[in-house]
Amino acid sequence: MQEKQDYIWIRSNIKNVYIHLQDGKIIVKTPKSISKTQIDEIVRKKKRWIENGLKKLENRQERKEQYTQEEFIKVIEKNVKQLIQITGLKPNRIRVKEIRYAWGSCSTKKNITINQKLICYSEMAIRYVILHELCHLKFMNHGQDFWNLVEMHMPNYKIAKKELKE
Repeated sequence: MQEKQDYIWIRSNIKNVYIHLQDGKIIVKTPKSISKTQIDEIVRKKKRWIENGLKKLENRQERKEQYTQEEFIKVIEKNVKQLIQITGLKPNRIRVKEIRYAWGSCSTKKNITINQKLICYSEMAIRYVILHELCHLKFMNHGQDFWNLVEMHMPNYKIAKKELKE
């Protein structure tokens, strides 16, 4: 990586500095009062974090599909059916579509969305995401009760969670 990192700078009415990576680009969102010199220094200090994040994003983009679309849907359907039986938690609707921000989501209306990009991951990772979202039907947060419920139904969930971060 070059010594001086290029980034997109967005000034806003916020209190803190936020750095996030999107589509291989570094986005820096800051309060309006911060100078370019200050931002350059913050980005320089976060260089290792930025490099690691960009590397992870690159690795995700290189992942190959593990299933055909038909196989993927069957894996989801099988795991949804099993996990609903095991947990007793039943959503109103489950759909599969591409989500930019998460592997899955659960709405307050008890609708679950599973990310299409999971087609590149193991069945264990897919099962974990489904379980994670089902557990949100009971706990709409990531508190200790939520994680205890996840772990009760999938004691090795941290392995799947780690796969999704690689």
